Amino acid sequence: MPARETLARMKAVVGPKGYIDAAEDMAPYLVERRELYHGRAAAVLRPASTAEVSALMKIAHETGTPVVPQGGNTGLVGGQIPFEGGGEVILSLSRMNRIVSVDALNNTLTVEAGVTLAAAQEAAAKARRLFPLSLASEGSCQIGGNLSTNAGGTAVLRYGNARELVLGLEVVLANGDVWDGRKGLRKDNTGYDLKHLFMGSEGTLGIITGAVLKLFAQPRSVETAFVAVPSVEAAVALLRLAEAASGGLVTGFELMPRIGVEFVLRHVPGTVDPLGTASEWYVLLELSSGDADGKLHETLQELLTSAVAEVGVADAVIAASDAQRMQLWKMRESMSDVQRLEGGSIKHDVSVPVSSIGDFIARATKAVEKAMPGIRPVPFGHVGDGNIHFNLTQPLGADKAAFLARWDEMNAIVHGIVRELNGSISAEHGVGRMKRDEIAATKSPVEIETMRAVKRALDPKGILNPGKVVEV
Repeated sequence: MPARETLARMKAVVGPKGYIDAAEDMAPYLVERRELYHGRAAAVLRPASTAEVSALMKIAHETGTPVVPQGGNTGLVGGQIPFEGGGEVILSLSRMNRIVSVDALNNTLTVEAGVTLAAAQEAAAKARRLFPLSLASEGSCQIGGNLSTNAGGTAVLRYGNARELVLGLEVVLANGDVWDGRKGLRKDNTGYDLKHLFMGSEGTLGIITGAVLKLFAQPRSVETAFVAVPSVEAAVALLRLAEAASGGLVTGFELMPRIGVEFVLRHVPGTVDPLGTASEWYVLLELSSGDADGKLHETLQELLTSAVAEVGVADAVIAASDAQRMQLWKMRESMSDVQRLEGGSIKHDVSVPVSSIGDFIARATKAVEKAMPGIRPVPFGHVGDGNIHFNLTQPLGADKAAFLARWDEMNAIVHGIVRELNGSISAEHGVGRMKRDEIAATKSPVEIETMRAVKRALDPKGILNPGKVVEV
């Protein structure tokens, strides 16, 4: 537990508005959204500037106080939650929420780490630009957290993961030093590209306090279709057909199973089945371009017509308005949250080569059904980058606690198949607490020791998010 004097010094840095130690006020910071992890902390620190973050880390480094950085607390692997001992402090970036500048000519947006993803998107839109990172939690997740976990989302196929959308960072190191690398340069070949160390490190190497983000031209034409396909293999074939037919204009390509659609229809008011007949699998397909002459709509229509014969598309509907487009996306974006309304849900965030998606889903489904008769797999996700959320809903009538107690068993089954297919057990959610020990057991000794060496070099006292990602 930090000494009273240490906490008093930290409180003096952030002031009364930036210091929380009452149990009821700290509670929202101590549990993650799925309630798998409940931690304790000596205090929650809410700095309002990079200078305050630096001052706090100097105190933490001097006194050996462990610090858990936290953004919008939307993470799903426990990386933002302190351990149960109560000896850590949480450093929340939520007050650092300024849009610093927009450079429309350079196509860059400079923000503080506590800016929500939705606010960054809005700032870009006001400048008639696009910041393409898009997640279901974009109204509450924050840029610092997005970058520290290298978030993915629904537009990775066209624009890449979070790390591909960043030109520069500002980072506070474990000893309080500030690296200001907020350059809006597309080319800078002067040694190590340090920003990539911190993106994806989940706050274990430094605290991201600001970023220069890439912006893009806003699409003038967007076409969205909800497509029934006979199999996962047909969905992959449709992706390649769409890429060829559109000349690379595919922005989104999301796989959804019938059971997931039924969950959404059952639990989300106002949703309707987009198609008249049920299908085992669906694809949400979106094209976008800079043209506004109606040709994209024709391209999509022609694509779907040819897909009937070439990949077995049974039915499809094209959104006729922005409202209909949003309704189709609501079907996809609600798919994760509604599973909790069906009981316990064991979630997997994995990736395999795109060509292996069908094999993975078939093998994993068969294996978990054999291990637990009645289990309800709900595999969905981003076909274009091989990222499947292979979620498992408890059998009807089963005891939730007993079901969730078999989480490790289901992990072993699913992740074993992922590894056989040369995939990854964490595609976009990160490692955090949940997968730390598993990656240590499956990565090569060279990989793990290299990660430990980097951690020891940048955080010699082990005070930044200790016990997360890699154990030193």
